[in-house]
Amino acid sequence: MTFLTTGHVYIAVSLDGFIAAPDGGLDWLMKQPTEGEDHGYDDFMDSVDGLVMGRATYEKVLTFGAWPYAKPVVVLSRSLAARDLREDLVGKVRIVGDSPKQVMDALSKEGWRRAYIDGGQLIQAFLRENLISDLVLTRIPILLGSGIPLFGRLDEAVDLKHVKTVDYPSGLVQSTYQVIRPASPESPLPSSG
Repeated sequence: MTFLTTGHVYIAVSLDGFIAAPDGGLDWLMKQPTEGEDHGYDDFMDSVDGLVMGRATYEKVLTFGAWPYAKPVVVLSRSLAARDLREDLVGKVRIVGDSPKQVMDALSKEGWRRAYIDGGQLIQAFLRENLISDLVLTRIPILLGSGIPLFGRLDEAVDLKHVKTVDYPSGLVQSTYQVIRPASPESPLPSSG
């Protein structure tokens, strides 16, 4: 049986809407004292079948040292190929040059139900194609002033329904939003004349 794979976002963002510093740096994410706080990441990871990320996010994760994901990862890139994978990632990471819709269709055929969508440009592309079901945004109490934005150009407004907000002693504020799917256009009535 084929299921429709849904896209889910779990991401941290500065108070002024950036996911990374202008140079791609993430040091600002670790400035807050978050010991003892459960921000739900492990539960979120347990809820997904794997990750879909963009090339820039993939290349950033490679700088972390050991590969942090036990679940399968699909990297969307038109500039990378399977031959570019580190040897230890063969069988764990796939690189594909397909569109977001093509990737989700393929994952559906593989039985994926929920995919973690990661990376600013990729999240924007998936939103434009109406492939995101919900977003968990953790706002970090810092103003970067500039950097890589989470959101960018959209072809039309994306309606969201606020599900919940949790604030933590560290100052992190996490909000969950459900994406409201646009109504499908009604079929035109047949003309009577």
